[in-house]
Amino acid sequence: QVQLLESGGGSVQAGGSLRLSCRISGFNLGRDCIGWFRQAPGKERELVATLFAGDGATDYVDSVKGRFTLSQDNPKNTVYMQMNALNPEDTATYTCAVKFTRTCTVLLGPTAFNAWGQGTQVTVSS
Repeated sequence: QVQLLESGGGSVQAGGSLRLSCRISGFNLGRDCIGWFRQAPGKERELVATLFAGDGATDYVDSVKGRFTLSQDNPKNTVYMQMNALNPEDTATYTCAVKFTRTCTVLLGPTAFNAWGQGTQVTVSS
């Protein structure tokens, strides 16, 4: 059974950092696409970053480019998202998801993904 478990959320002040983890079970990271979505209250869910586990290629939306960085740890079957220079607009529930096919960009929609985690809350205060 495929499961994704996020951790690492919390409350920080503007300018602070957090590292989110997406621990995967039920399959080993291979030629899969991991996406990080976020959803703020009253807003649509947004795909902000993707990582293709086959070669580590990443993609980011402009609003997080240069501040968020994805990485993978294959022995731990975990994908990380390091978030720096956080601002209040980053406040949201962050959820990781997996897509079991090659195409892996932030242009994908939620329906392209096959399995989801429960989400972790990130709150950034000014």
